[in-house]
Amino acid sequence: MNRFSETNWAQVDALTDETIDTSDISPLTESFFACATLRMPKELVSVTVHIDPEVLTWFRAQGEEYEQRINAALRIYAEAHRAYSRKLTSTA
Repeated sequence: MNRFSETNWAQVDALTDETIDTSDISPLTESFFACATLRMPKELVSVTVHIDPEVLTWFRAQGEEYEQRINAALRIYAEAHRAYSRKLTSTA
């Protein structure tokens, strides 16, 4: 499947925090964080990945388990794109 993004990246890049409409997003309250859990995988596979230095610095600044946080971010990305791919194939 070879699909190209129709996203207007110049428009996205021009957005500022003030111009993004977040009116449909519920506020994150103390109650939300009291119930939230961080899902970390039990087993990891060692691989070598090339990452921008700024990205690695940011993740390392998050604490000792930064590698697990990188994995969690990649999982969220993969799950979102897997769902999107399923949506594309079901409407094709």
